[in-house]
Amino acid sequence: MSTAEAGIFARQSSYLDRCVQIGVAGEKVISLSFPERSDEPSDHPLLDRIEAYLEGGQDAFEDVDVGLTVPSPHRDVLLAVREIPYGEQATVEQLATMTGGLDPSDDDDQVTVRQALADNPIPLLIPDHRIRDGPSALPPAVEQKLRSLEDL
Repeated sequence: MSTAEAGIFARQSSYLDRCVQIGVAGEKVISLSFPERSDEPSDHPLLDRIEAYLEGGQDAFEDVDVGLTVPSPHRDVLLAVREIPYGEQATVEQLATMTGGLDPSDDDDQVTVRQALADNPIPLLIPDHRIRDGPSALPPAVEQKLRSLEDL
């Protein structure tokens, strides 16, 4: 994704029955949320891709630059989540294994993984809905629709 425009962009999704809203700064996506509605729909190339994904197009969004302003251990977890391919799932334990420096059998490390997932500022682009036994930053109805979309 390359665009010089920064700001908040939103579009209504009929599939989700709510809006998809992205925050962009410095050519990086820094937030993604799903408000009930938006005052004004706006245009952004990433919203076009998300709309195509929600219509059944496979897109892993791995080329989208994200700007994560989270603690380093959470950043490492969230970057590992991005490695889970479209249509595949992992567990919290598997995700801890995928994340350098974490021990999947350590309770504190599992808490780190779960907290990173719950605080994910960019769900969908960092697809926490693919972690089957972890929390998601998505609204529950959106999480279920994304899981259904990917046959998870």
